[in-house]
Amino acid sequence: MKSILDIFEHTEEKYSEKTAFVDEKKSCTFGELKVAAEAIGSCIGKEGGFFRKPVVICLPRSVESIMALLGVVYSGNFYVMMDIEMPWERKRLICQNLSPKAVLTDREHVEEWKESGIKAILLEEVLETAPDRGILKEIRKRTVETDLLYVLYTSGSTGVPKGVAVTHRNVMAYIEWLIQTFAITDETIFGNQTPFYFSMSVSDVYSTLFTGATLHILPKKLFSFPLRLMEYIKKEKINTIYWVPSALCIVANTKTLDYIELPDLKKVLFAGEVMPAKQLNMWMSHMPDILYANLYGPTETTDICAYYIVDRQFADDASLPIGYPCENCDLMVLNEMGEPVKEGQEGELFVRGPFVAAGYYNNPERTVQAFVRNPKNPYYPEFTYKTGDLVRYGEDGVLLYNGRKDFQVKHMGYRIELGEIEAAASALDKMESCVCIYDEKEDKIILIYQAKLEPDVIRGALEKRVPRYMWPAKYLKLKRMPMNANGKTDRAWLKNNYKTL
Repeated sequence: MKSILDIFEHTEEKYSEKTAFVDEKKSCTFGELKVAAEAIGSCIGKEGGFFRKPVVICLPRSVESIMALLGVVYSGNFYVMMDIEMPWERKRLICQNLSPKAVLTDREHVEEWKESGIKAILLEEVLETAPDRGILKEIRKRTVETDLLYVLYTSGSTGVPKGVAVTHRNVMAYIEWLIQTFAITDETIFGNQTPFYFSMSVSDVYSTLFTGATLHILPKKLFSFPLRLMEYIKKEKINTIYWVPSALCIVANTKTLDYIELPDLKKVLFAGEVMPAKQLNMWMSHMPDILYANLYGPTETTDICAYYIVDRQFADDASLPIGYPCENCDLMVLNEMGEPVKEGQEGELFVRGPFVAAGYYNNPERTVQAFVRNPKNPYYPEFTYKTGDLVRYGEDGVLLYNGRKDFQVKHMGYRIELGEIEAAASALDKMESCVCIYDEKEDKIILIYQAKLEPDVIRGALEKRVPRYMWPAKYLKLKRMPMNANGKTDRAWLKNNYKTL
């Protein structure tokens, strides 16, 4: 199979009448999804006159979003999911890099796109057209597995978003590992938390398309009311969730698990940021018999490249391992000389294999910096992704995460990993969440936290847990931590705005 469409159509043949995706307003079967996607693909293929080009999707997180992304793929092009709430300046920067041929949107957002000069296609109108299978057949003949499936934009250190270019081959290889490792089948019922412009959503969306599972698009507002969220999960018999740790921590910190049982929940997967052991222990104490897994990987590896099945509780101030390489994915830990490190030594993580994306779209300078020749293979061009993550091997070859290269700071002559301070603070009783930032200009470490604790209590505890040179100079208490569009704690905003809080 050379395209995700080949796999989806195989699924649709078996499960045509089965519910595929559900949001708070509607649902669709696999058969209905195929008809809608073919209609969209036919319309773009007929009227567009372009092939292997970018098409933006600017829609609310919904069943229609899934129809749109699949429809763009049927048209022989690749999609770019865009947050409807994203500031127009960021949209402009992305489009400047992307030069999209069209945008699929709804009536609420169509006028702003028309004003931009980009061809706007109204989804409601396209869905009323009939599929043209002759055009679709011709498009499919020209498709190969290394064609782009989507481009996903992430934050760039220069302020300009970077577009990670992911192919059909990348997703097929990655999802094959995911569904085998976690036994995803037609009986799986996902509760989706992550937005579709975030790489984690690739896992549950494509697992659904490949296996005949069902995916519930959980309304964002439910995460402000954890008890209602858990009641929804119980009512819909959701058995698998893959969330960012911040979402899991909201449930744990509000003690929601004390008041409701989830007999159908069997798998809790998490990724995207560090999962505090304390809150994970709360989940495990209430539901000890389900599978928990810490998944690790940057967007540039499709979603994940390493994983750790958590089979025991860790000390509250411990860091969870990121685990072992996924099948068909090789990890290398190299020092600054490009040599493999020994057990216990720190090095940078490099990833090779079919999970590694094609590069950054229309950005050759950034691509050559991050997607580099394998330093251990001088014999032919083999490219790896240079993650910028610092790791080390523990016992039994398990990988331990030491933090980002850019999270390391030099303070008072010492090289400090801010994550170590966060781990110590996170373990404190009543600590809900915390972030450690470093102000380079003032040479100060600042701990920003959400908890029913006063700074003096935290200061006293940290002075017993970390060396003097790692003590924060300032403690800032917030009623609620700011979250970014992906549902993670917004570190960048806190660093830029902490003085105004």
